[in-house]
Amino acid sequence: MEKKIQRLAVCLTLVIALLLTGCNADKHHYKIGISQYSHDIWREKQNTELRMGAFLHDNVELCFAAAYDSDERQVQQIDSLLGSGIDLLIVAPNQVQTISPAIDRAYDQGVPVIVFERKTNSQKYTAFMSADNYEMGHQMGDYIVSRLKGQGRVLEVKGLDGSSPAIDRHKGFTDAIAEAPGIDVIATLTGDWTEPTAYAHVRQWLKEHPDDRVDLVFGMNDRSAMGARRAFQEVGATLPLFCGIDGLPDEHGGIRLVRDSVLEASYIYPTHGDKLLQLAVDILEGKPYQKEIKLMSAIVTRDNANVLLMESEEITRQADYLLRLHNKADTYLQRLDTQRMLTWLAVLVIVLLVTAIVLFYRYYIGQVTLRQERVVNTLWDLKPEDIPEYAQHPVKPDDQPTSPDNDAPTDAPTNAPTDATPSAGTTAKADADEAGVQEGAQTSLFITRFKEVVETRLTNSETSVEDLAADMNLSRVQLYRKVKSITGSSPNELLRTARLKRSYQLLLTSELTVSEVAYQVGFTAPSYFTKCFKEEYGTLPGEVRQSP
Repeated sequence: MEKKIQRLAVCLTLVIALLLTGCNADKHHYKIGISQYSHDIWREKQNTELRMGAFLHDNVELCFAAAYDSDERQVQQIDSLLGSGIDLLIVAPNQVQTISPAIDRAYDQGVPVIVFERKTNSQKYTAFMSADNYEMGHQMGDYIVSRLKGQGRVLEVKGLDGSSPAIDRHKGFTDAIAEAPGIDVIATLTGDWTEPTAYAHVRQWLKEHPDDRVDLVFGMNDRSAMGARRAFQEVGATLPLFCGIDGLPDEHGGIRLVRDSVLEASYIYPTHGDKLLQLAVDILEGKPYQKEIKLMSAIVTRDNANVLLMESEEITRQADYLLRLHNKADTYLQRLDTQRMLTWLAVLVIVLLVTAIVLFYRYYIGQVTLRQERVVNTLWDLKPEDIPEYAQHPVKPDDQPTSPDNDAPTDAPTNAPTDATPSAGTTAKADADEAGVQEGAQTSLFITRFKEVVETRLTNSETSVEDLAADMNLSRVQLYRKVKSITGSSPNELLRTARLKRSYQLLLTSELTVSEVAYQVGFTAPSYFTKCFKEEYGTLPGEVRQSP
């Protein structure tokens, strides 16, 4: 029965463990690494969209890394992401040539690669997603020609040399300007997409060309345009018009700057982190996808800035609302999962506890029953064959010693010859056997006599070993040694055991109280009797009658 209960407990434990750990076993988990060449408001917006896109895919884990415009750092980060066991890599490379080997390593290892926004000089990629940077540069060039009415002096602030957006935007811009002979690009400064660098380079150029007139500054992103604007303000030069690219809707983004007439124009450079993540999931799940994906974009001017800003703010508001809802739902689900786990753990604890109680109860009952049915190994339980001397030389009827008055015939001479004369060895063995028989018989008689003496004095609480020895016609020392050699117990121990055995029988067969039984078997105090009874049988005297 105990084994069946143990098996049941093990089965329940395994079932609960499977329920706790196997809920999502049928859904593959994907780890996606995202390597951004920099960290700025545009990247942060895209990362936020990626996280929100992951809300729809609970089996997707995103790992972000930002290189802060360092080629070496980005290569190390890509290798680190590969080492962590990512299933797909999304990368926006810092420069065309330097990052290509790391991307090639990922692709060669069988990891799908999505190159976003910036191309490399390698064709080892799974998919490419970006807006058309050449088209952006060309349309901004067309707008500048239109805004200056075909006549004017333009200062160009490029992005990072070697990056594909800077290359493509510059080419699109110069192709558009080339169609307007009246537009003069007086200088092309190289930046790195950051406002401080653009500010420093433009300020230095203004110091070197204090008398050169500038009608418009084209920064290849909004931050470069704002850095140039700050440089013009600080040197006290006449402010020209400023145009940029990015068109973000946040507080310091290009749409708001255009609406507030800080910038003349900008161009929306879409982030679309949600579409980027969906493309990644489609690739991982083996669904159809396009290898080359162009994102739609649009120019921002004062004519449409307010409308675009309102739309962007509404989208942002809705996104924030959805994010809060998701966080609340996520918190609720986490609590639900915790409660579910605690419930199952509680069930497991209860099952194990009940099983332990049942096993302990059955063990306890078994032990009590065993004690109740146990035969006490005392002098009262010894049989003649348990005595070594008797076992070696059992007393048979024809081995009983004879006396001169027995019925044996007397007419034969004692020294009459026999058919065989025993040898000396045979005579010695016979004498030893005879002695053993006599010793076994004497021990048996001693046991019988000692039982009678103990039974006679059992109810007398003042009975001592001296009394028992006197009744046996022995000294106290002789009795102790004899009893100890036969039973391994002292006379006092045997006397107490006999009293306890008699008390057990009385408890089962009589209506006497525990105290009355104690006095009747020779104990002077019921409390001491209870203590001895508990030590001997493992239960209290009062529980004997309650046991089944």
